[in-house]
Amino acid sequence: MKAVLFASVVSIAAADSLTLSFKDCGAQHAVTKDVQPTTLALGADTAITGTGSLNKEVTGGTYDMELKAGGGLIDSHFTGNNCEAKDFTLPLGLGTLSWDGISCPLAAADSVSIGFHAKLAASLPPALATSDIHLGANDQDGESVLCVDLHLAKATSEIEKMANHVNSLGASWTAAAPSRFGDFDDVKKVLGTILKGQPGYTEEGLEPKSYENENIDIPAEFDVRTAFPECAEVSGNIRDQSSCGSCWAFGSTEAFNDRHCIATGDKTKFSVEDTTANCGFLQCFSMGCNGGQPGQAWNWFKNTGVVTGGDFTDIGSGDTCAPYSLAPCAHHVPASAAYPACPSDEYPTPSLSKCSESAYAKAYKDDKIKATGSYSLNGIQNIQADMVKYGSATAAFTVYADFPTYKSGVYKHTSGSQLGGHAIKLLGWGTENGEDYWLVANSWNEQWGDHGTFKIARGNNECGIEGQVSAGTAGATVV
Repeated sequence: MKAVLFASVVSIAAADSLTLSFKDCGAQHAVTKDVQPTTLALGADTAITGTGSLNKEVTGGTYDMELKAGGGLIDSHFTGNNCEAKDFTLPLGLGTLSWDGISCPLAAADSVSIGFHAKLAASLPPALATSDIHLGANDQDGESVLCVDLHLAKATSEIEKMANHVNSLGASWTAAAPSRFGDFDDVKKVLGTILKGQPGYTEEGLEPKSYENENIDIPAEFDVRTAFPECAEVSGNIRDQSSCGSCWAFGSTEAFNDRHCIATGDKTKFSVEDTTANCGFLQCFSMGCNGGQPGQAWNWFKNTGVVTGGDFTDIGSGDTCAPYSLAPCAHHVPASAAYPACPSDEYPTPSLSKCSESAYAKAYKDDKIKATGSYSLNGIQNIQADMVKYGSATAAFTVYADFPTYKSGVYKHTSGSQLGGHAIKLLGWGTENGEDYWLVANSWNEQWGDHGTFKIARGNNECGIEGQVSAGTAGATVV
């Protein structure tokens, strides 16, 4: 039985849990009828019990097991005494196991059980995702009293099931289970935009801007990154909001950053940390990591301004005032230096009253950069005309349960209920396989979606994305 448990350990490393299934393979004197539990979890002491019928008393004997995993990478045999209990420690800190042993003599009966325990480490290195174990045991007379095949595989999460469902529909886009999220609760943590029609939403200070009387040529395809190549390193930077509902601050600050670069040639990154921490309820009707309104952030850029600040990886460089302090993180894949484990709860809203970079030359109050205007954009033609003229814009939309599984193609809502509101940066538009789309930069790191971007249907206000667009003008205005 040691092999069974070891197979569980090496497979579990690839997931939060494993599914366990079995098939009786025909012992001479016994039938395996059940193995429980059907799911094994990390970090818990799990009792595993096999039950079945036995028509002959067992007073001794040995077991023999064969473990196969990884397409032949592991092919091992284990033998032992049926009646001997054994405790042992797994290598590399993977956990501890206890085999209860058969209570010999074990009488013939319609219901008998064999048990063991596994206490696995809460965090394990990556390993094999599936394994197959053939287990046989002979009694004291050399006759077969156990034959069972076990199969262990990565448990399918609800978000993986959603991806499989989307792909079965033949939709205009392709889905895949994202490494960014382990479940839908993880997604909800990064959705922090108050949408039009929800309590607390306001358009105060945002007058709609019209291009009805301007003759602006709108191309069939447009991408801010190529239209303004001198600022591509700014507009093409995919950020990571981490485990914080600050999407409203990212979608607005990034778009202002792009427009400032296009207007002035200054490629310095702007501080989403400042927007998240200081564009508060009184100024922006916003609550930091607990949500906000990207349109009101544009008003804050105009009235107060934002300081400079790069990404988490820029901390310590001294090049900007306040880089983002919340580390990019991984929810259900093994943690790494680039993506450490996410906290169990959402990060609290950061605070910022002075530059966090001690080596930066300016004081916080002297580093503020203002927008020269802020407004809303209603209608596709006005959105496009404004982007052609000034660059990226900010939009918000409703996220449904299928959206986090986006991988490629033109997204249209197909399945699942609402998870929350999300703000993003509009990069451009185009047509793919006859489907008109908006090109969008997300703030869930470059490993999500199509290298951090996605395409969403254009022309029908898909998920409300054309109904809540804001922007502003930029220049050299500094506080």
